[in-house]
Amino acid sequence: MEPELKQAEYSNNSPTNVAEPTTPAITLDDAGSLATVSSEQNEQWRQVGEKAYTILAGLPEYLGAFFSEYRRPLITLGLVFGSIVSVKMTLALLSAINDVPLLQPTFELIGLGYSAWFVYRFLLKASNRQELGQEFNKVKEQVVGDK
Repeated sequence: MEPELKQAEYSNNSPTNVAEPTTPAITLDDAGSLATVSSEQNEQWRQVGEKAYTILAGLPEYLGAFFSEYRRPLITLGLVFGSIVSVKMTLALLSAINDVPLLQPTFELIGLGYSAWFVYRFLLKASNRQELGQEFNKVKEQVVGDK
C-alpha cells in the first residue's frame, strides 16, 4: 500500500497577495442562546465590578488602620530613607563643586584657615578651653533641656 499524496489545487482567478475579508464563524442554534451568553457575561462583569467596588470602598479604612497601627515604624523608615537621599544629594553636590576649577583648593584653604583659628582661639590656653566647655554645655542644655 502506497500512501496517497494529494496536492492542493490553486486557482489563478484572484491575486495571491490580497487577503479576503472573513467573518468570524459563530455557530449558535438560535438568537436566544446568543442573548443568554451575553447576559451571563454581563452578570460576571457586574459581580467583578461589585467585588472591586467593595474592596476600593474599604481601602481608606484599611489604610487608616494600617497607618495608625504602624505609625512609628513608618516614620522611622521615612526618616532613614530621607537621610539616605539627603546624604546622596550632598555627596553629588560636593562632587559637582569639586569638578569646578579653583573651587576645591579655595574651599580647602578656607577650611584649613578656620581650623587654625579654632585651635588658636579655643584649644591652646586652659582658660579658653573652659570657655569652650561652658559654651558647649549651654548649647547642650538648650537642645536636650535642663536635667
